Amino acid sequence: MSLSRLNTLMKLAPSTAVRATVQMQTKRNMTAHAEPGHQSGQFKTLAVSSPKPFVFHVELHRPTKFNAINKQMWQEIKDCFEGLAINPDCRAIVVSAAGKHFTAGIDLNDMMGVGMQLAEVDDVGRKGVILEGMIKLYQDSMSSLERCPKPVITAVHKACIGAGVDLITASDIRYCTEDAFFQVTEVEIGMAADVGTLQRLPKAVGSQSLARELCYTGRRFEAAEAHASGLVSRVFPDKESLLSGAVSLAETIASKSPIAVRTTKESMVYSLEHTNQEGLDHIRLLNKLNLQSEDFAQAVAAQLTKDEKPVFAKL
Repeated sequence: MSLSRLNTLMKLAPSTAVRATVQMQTKRNMTAHAEPGHQSGQFKTLAVSSPKPFVFHVELHRPTKFNAINKQMWQEIKDCFEGLAINPDCRAIVVSAAGKHFTAGIDLNDMMGVGMQLAEVDDVGRKGVILEGMIKLYQDSMSSLERCPKPVITAVHKACIGAGVDLITASDIRYCTEDAFFQVTEVEIGMAADVGTLQRLPKAVGSQSLARELCYTGRRFEAAEAHASGLVSRVFPDKESLLSGAVSLAETIASKSPIAVRTTKESMVYSLEHTNQEGLDHIRLLNKLNLQSEDFAQAVAAQLTKDEKPVFAKL
């Protein structure tokens, strides 16, 4: 390494990080790798595994019900993503679904149970309290994907209906198969979507006109239209290649600095609801700390020295 490059590194990073980088191939912190493996049977409606280091795969797992989302699944999605948010072995997440379809949306049989519960209460105010609690749980369930500091990639095959659109629009990146189709069906059952689609779909497709058309009519739109509108960023010929592509992307993301990726997501989500200047102020406050991290020093050093990719410690 040249003296000028060394001086540059010393200005950019703590001395301990510089010394570790300058030494020729010093022993890496290999404990930073998470071993792939399946999780215990913690959930009944989800299957969770780790196919690659630092990559987790969350699979909707009610295939005989076309992955219709019942109350248990709403709760388990929330619990799962809140857990992965603080799991140091997780840096990127792929969401897919078992069986024929991604999801048929909300479980209408489950909703009939809610109707029976409401029928036992006479007072409209008390009925409202029950419904508010239910809707808040469902909202928090979908928002857990957006709030999770780890990037979430949804891999959609065949039908993605109703609550499925709520789920995927709360994710960071959306892929689908050529035979995938999407529908905002809440108007078909006499209600307005209330768990995220009306807020997130217009931003995902970048068109109020298209989003309102889809939400007002409940019409089906296919993979080609979803790709053209920006709802999904890649289309794959089949489910196997879809999952392979999604996991490969997650593996690439997981190889980057977890501090850098986490901060990038936090800033982008924050900026969706704030002015450009507010977003700039926000990232400035974050980076005045993060630019002092060992991740920054190691990544810069690897670029300057053409060294092998750095191995980043767990958060």
